[in-house]
Amino acid sequence: MQQITVEQLKARMEAGEKLHVLDVREDIERADFNIGGTHIPLGRIQSMMIDDIEDLKDEEVIIYCRSGNRSQQACLMLEHMGFKNTVNVAGGMLNWEQKFGR
Repeated sequence: MQQITVEQLKARMEAGEKLHVLDVREDIERADFNIGGTHIPLGRIQSMMIDDIEDLKDEEVIIYCRSGNRSQQACLMLEHMGFKNTVNVAGGMLNWEQKFGR
């Protein structure tokens, strides 16, 4: 697992890079604020319900949550399922909001 800062992620998004971003927060958190990407709550990953992203095993997958803890867990779980390039967003959306607002 690698780490990415919110500044690095935002710069890559603004540059128009085709990114595979995964939000592992709960529905209510995502409804409140999100930066896009595929939504698969951590519980679904824990249950191995990852059909939506199965084809990304060889791609970079950037994962975010509220603070960076659940996304780190998701990175580790996905690595055990064969994902080769997981990236945790350090500090999660709390850090994003602090740096850039909503």
